[in-house]
Amino acid sequence: MSPTEPRSPVSRRKLGIFGVVALIAAGLIVGTGIRAREEQGSKLKQWTDDQAIPSVAVTLPNAKALNATIDLPGRLEAYYRAPIFARVSGYLKSWSADIGARVKAGQVIAEIEAPDLDQQLLQARADLASQQASARLSEATLNRRKTLVASNFVSAQEIDERTADLSNKKAAVNSGQANVERLEALAGYKKITAPFDGVVTARDTDVGALINAGGGSGPAMFVISDITKLRVYVSVPQNYVPAIRIGAKASITLPEYPNRTFPATVEASSQAVDVSSGTTRMQLGLDNSSGELMPGGYASVKLGLQRDSAPLSIPASALIFNGSGLRVATVGVDDKVQFKTVTIARDLGKEIELASGIAPDDRVITAPPDGLADGDQVRVVGGAGAKAKPATASEKQAPKG
Repeated sequence: MSPTEPRSPVSRRKLGIFGVVALIAAGLIVGTGIRAREEQGSKLKQWTDDQAIPSVAVTLPNAKALNATIDLPGRLEAYYRAPIFARVSGYLKSWSADIGARVKAGQVIAEIEAPDLDQQLLQARADLASQQASARLSEATLNRRKTLVASNFVSAQEIDERTADLSNKKAAVNSGQANVERLEALAGYKKITAPFDGVVTARDTDVGALINAGGGSGPAMFVISDITKLRVYVSVPQNYVPAIRIGAKASITLPEYPNRTFPATVEASSQAVDVSSGTTRMQLGLDNSSGELMPGGYASVKLGLQRDSAPLSIPASALIFNGSGLRVATVGVDDKVQFKTVTIARDLGKEIELASGIAPDDRVITAPPDGLADGDQVRVVGGAGAKAKPATASEKQAPKG
């Protein structure tokens, strides 16, 4: 075929068919790309929207009492404690009981030398003897005068005067006798005796020391304590006082006996709140017949609590404290956030017992993210309350008959 000859119709038709096929293929490629981009954009938008909704873990409040006891610091005191002061003034002549010594009731532990008192007693006895002699003479004179009444040698007036004089002399004798007994009683206080069986826990005197009568001029000469039983004093916060009953048992631990506990019993309550600390002082009785424990020592007291109902508790991480106060974030039936104001009953570290603010079926967010606001939509994932939704208002109503 020469170059000038026209091409065959078959070749042109093939070219046309190829062009149409290429055009259709190009359109399919373009359409597929556009569709893929639209699907990718839709997925990206859905992923972005999903990421905008925060995911939170929730839990239901724990209604079981986490700790039915409360630990408080306490102080040991002797069940009976007597500071010994002198009743007479003088100088300490001797003492026989030092600190730590065990003494019996009535045992002489010191003696005071009081020469002034001794001289006063001698003078009082001499005055009494003189008054008694005057009274005897007055009585003898009256009796003699009475024998002369019948012979009219003595008038009735004189008899009356002698009778009155005898009465005055007898009154003076009684007064002198009382003064002697008073001074004898004071002289008996020159010997310092123990008021009860116990231990000398303090001695603040020595031989030759000047002793002043009374208890307002200085420290006690001795302090005697009965330590066979001890008093344990604790200050209980006001909100726990109703949960601690008289007769309740307690457990005592002391630093000097780290691996031992000592039983005690609640004996008394002050029935008043100290305005400075907001606590009530309670007294426990602790047996110390072995003498191992020392009065004045520190003790850790574990008291049992008797409560009518167990408080609700939540993780400590659920608490939110800001300008709105102390709150927790809960999730409602529509998975929206609702903040609730709460009050703390006890802080147990990882767990917090609440006094008020939430219900047992509230789903509490365990770790609220920053920026969470009331009414925000959230996605609940994991946690003890993820599948448990609170009942709606209609579900909480009792079915009508």
